[in-house]
Amino acid sequence: MELSPGKRKRLEAVSDSRGVIAALAIDQRDALRSLFSAELKIEKRAVSRGQLEQFKSIVVRTLSPHASAVLLEPEYGLKAAGQRAPSSGLLMAYEVSGYDPEVPSRLPRLLEHWSVRRLVDAGAHCVKVLLYYALSDAPEILERKQVWVERVGSECAGCDVPFFLEIVPYQDGMDEKSPQFARCKPAILTNAMQEFSQLRYCVDILKVGVPVTMAYVEGSSASSGTFVHTRSEAIKLFRDAAAVTAKPFLFLSAGVSNRAFNEALGLATEAGVHFCGVLCGRATWKYGVGVFVRGGANALQEWLETQGVQNMQSINKSLKAAIPWSEKYPADE
Repeated sequence: MELSPGKRKRLEAVSDSRGVIAALAIDQRDALRSLFSAELKIEKRAVSRGQLEQFKSIVVRTLSPHASAVLLEPEYGLKAAGQRAPSSGLLMAYEVSGYDPEVPSRLPRLLEHWSVRRLVDAGAHCVKVLLYYALSDAPEILERKQVWVERVGSECAGCDVPFFLEIVPYQDGMDEKSPQFARCKPAILTNAMQEFSQLRYCVDILKVGVPVTMAYVEGSSASSGTFVHTRSEAIKLFRDAAAVTAKPFLFLSAGVSNRAFNEALGLATEAGVHFCGVLCGRATWKYGVGVFVRGGANALQEWLETQGVQNMQSINKSLKAAIPWSEKYPADE
């Protein structure tokens, strides 16, 4: 596969010295509001913009020196983007957060007042969108989602900007925290990784959750005693997912604990899959929300400088087996 010089330079800006992406994700909007509303015991819409902006800024300022890049969004993250360490690149989310429960099939939407060009003008080195994907979607829905990804990919290609596609599996009528979903999740993810690796989508990096639900993997600290996969079965599922794509891919933490995410990266390492890094969000800073609500900015700063940095360092240690994305995009002779 080929990569333009412009995209290559921008990918280098979000990578560490090895060419691995060790990025901090804090582009959450609806999920972050939910965390704040639970701590404050108020409705989500009552959470103020100022609280979200201040929280993001403190997290980025404190943790970005330990990350090759930060993933933010232009709605509440522009101030935080200016707080990141000079060594840390910037990825920007382009999609509307979440999905409209009144609209079937979790159709994706782009931020109306933004474009790839405008995100680049705001400092983005790379652009990310999130896509909910289900094998239960009707063919016409799958086509609409595929066309949407093609459109974003073409816009990124036109601006010579790397395109990160985040794939979130789901299944209609199924609780995504249930053992039933844990059984079908690997097939959904593998199918999506294979589909969006096709050249017409212009995806440069796939951003995916691990193919298993750690709460249902035997031996996981996240397990409550109900097993869907043994450890050996989980390792095979990692290999099966990796085998369907020639694109570089990285893992996201998907809201699990820091310990569970490190265990998942351990499975990936044992499986020998060639992941090119991580985009780790809530596993790093989630518990800082309660600290911030109860103790304010100084308490959050102190918590991040201790526990938050430890979380980042533990994940960075788990990246020893990650490979540079450039191995999938060899430079021209």
